[in-house]
Amino acid sequence: MTKVQTAVAADPNKVVVFDTTLRDGEQAPGFSMNPDDKVRMAHVLAAMNVDVIEAGFAAASPGDEEGVRRVVGEVEGPVFCSLARSSEADIDAAYRALRGTEERRLHIFLGTSPIHRSAKLKMSKAEVLAAAERSVAYARTRFEDVEFSPEDAIRTEPEFLAEVCEAAAAAGATTLNIPDTVGYSTPGEIAEIYRRLIATVRVRHPNVVFSAHCHNDLGMAVANSLAAVEAGARQVEGAINGIGERAGNASIEEMVMAIRTRSDRYGLHTGVDATHLVRASRLLSEITHTPVVRNKAIVGLNAFAHEAGIHQHGMMADPSTYEIMRPQDVGFEGTWFVLGKHSGRHAVAKRAEALGQPVAGAHLAAAFAGFKARADEIGEINDHELLAIIEASRPDAAPRQEYAYAAAG
Repeated sequence: MTKVQTAVAADPNKVVVFDTTLRDGEQAPGFSMNPDDKVRMAHVLAAMNVDVIEAGFAAASPGDEEGVRRVVGEVEGPVFCSLARSSEADIDAAYRALRGTEERRLHIFLGTSPIHRSAKLKMSKAEVLAAAERSVAYARTRFEDVEFSPEDAIRTEPEFLAEVCEAAAAAGATTLNIPDTVGYSTPGEIAEIYRRLIATVRVRHPNVVFSAHCHNDLGMAVANSLAAVEAGARQVEGAINGIGERAGNASIEEMVMAIRTRSDRYGLHTGVDATHLVRASRLLSEITHTPVVRNKAIVGLNAFAHEAGIHQHGMMADPSTYEIMRPQDVGFEGTWFVLGKHSGRHAVAKRAEALGQPVAGAHLAAAFAGFKARADEIGEINDHELLAIIEASRPDAAPRQEYAYAAAG
């Protein structure tokens, strides 16, 4: 058995994390990475302890093959993978790129849905089935670890999908990935697909690992991946910050923290060191020159920030009132309160005290009134603004019109 198969057999509650930031994520418009970028990103992914890094699509270009080769040669730890079409030339290119490591996997994909067979491949069911068998068998002459993906699996006829998966497993595939290539599925639907396939294929191939690779076209990539896991999949595929084709892939950070935070429901775990999630997110943002939106789950700037007075009051009493995870668990230094027009008196007083300018009584009332007025004007109040407001509201302060607030920033 492969390294991944052995790990899953030893611990049936382990979910293997397959990161495709450097392949599916990188091939999306605006996210291209050069080999140096890929190596930098791969080092962080390895430190994060992901199980598999899909380092690229070696046959796509000489640069992609070089990128895979560089990652394999300069990073240690995970299993390294290259994507390939179901052709000997692609498989050979992947093997050349991955020769520098013993921990290597080939990931073959082949369209199986009616639209892919007719419009893209111009192949019959029989021809697709034969190509799947032939390519997996050839891949096994070079790789012990072979993953097979029936592309557009969710829109493939259920009986034919099962037939193709059976054929790939019989030819030597060790992982069967059932990709929602176009983000079409729903959680209930995808769970039923996995339950049916697992029950069918595992009769003859008990050690095959089933994987979920979901796209986010309808905003359900993470939900669909988790539904697949509940149905028996033991590998999830995704990308940091959810980058990828069109609307992106399932977000690695969201899947990892959902499995961890809701262990009461799933009863599962990953081997990921989540304290590197923010670091990975920020490095990817830097490399791709793409900011992470403030309200992005897990790693966004607002994920552990609080402005509303009711929330801030609750957080000061007990952080679990409004936070289901500790910010330190994903790599933030801690919770922070954003002072703005929704903030309450308690938060303003607490921040003033932290800045060495405690306020109480009439002074607090005056400072809070000034704070609210200024927040209505400019939104977020930083420390410079708050100190200026506190100073201007002192009983012995100069008349307000003569005082210039500190510039924001």
